[in-house]
Amino acid sequence: MSDLESAGPKISIQAGFAIGYKSALATAADEVELAEGTHYLLARNGRGKTTLLRSLAGVLQLRGGDFTIVGQNQFLSEDICFDRELPAKLIFRCLLPKQVLGEVMDLADKLELDTKLPYGKLSTGNQRKVALIMAEYAVDPDQGNILLLDEPFTGMDVYAREIFQDLWKSRKNGILRVLSCHPDQDSMVMESALIISDGKLYHLAGAEKAAEWRELKKELH
Repeated sequence: MSDLESAGPKISIQAGFAIGYKSALATAADEVELAEGTHYLLARNGRGKTTLLRSLAGVLQLRGGDFTIVGQNQFLSEDICFDRELPAKLIFRCLLPKQVLGEVMDLADKLELDTKLPYGKLSTGNQRKVALIMAEYAVDPDQGNILLLDEPFTGMDVYAREIFQDLWKSRKNGILRVLSCHPDQDSMVMESALIISDGKLYHLAGAEKAAEWRELKKELH
């Protein structure tokens, strides 16, 4: 077993890590350690969710501090798209490993995704389903992959969102996910949440700190 396989994917953010453009939007007062699993990124609009994801992806220069990653970093932006004339079924067949296609098509069916319809004719929510399926199944389980997902649930209903959440809980495949979102139900539970509020970045994690959205949204300013 390699060091990567034994250690698993990891993002380590140092105290003093700061994101922004001309000035800092948010700064981490304490060290943040993220490991395999799903971590929700929460903040009010304009507070730096996309900026943080782009900074972790190496697209934007930091305003201060540093961070390290163990694994292969992949950023799924909100505006990603595929050839508008190709149906999802062909996109999956062309770009995903053959051994996962059966599982992918079963998932698409469960999500009520029409895989024969050209991508350009799909609704926003269904286009996001295609992108999220691609992100999840294109990874190499042996690479300790890190997925940075910018608003992956845009346009999706609660039913589809819950299918992806259940999928993530069931897949023990060495993936670390950080996803920004606007929860649609007060009862949505998050065991790990990155919070940006009042210019500060901090982490709430662990079973004892698991909280419903109705409580977490009180943290946002």
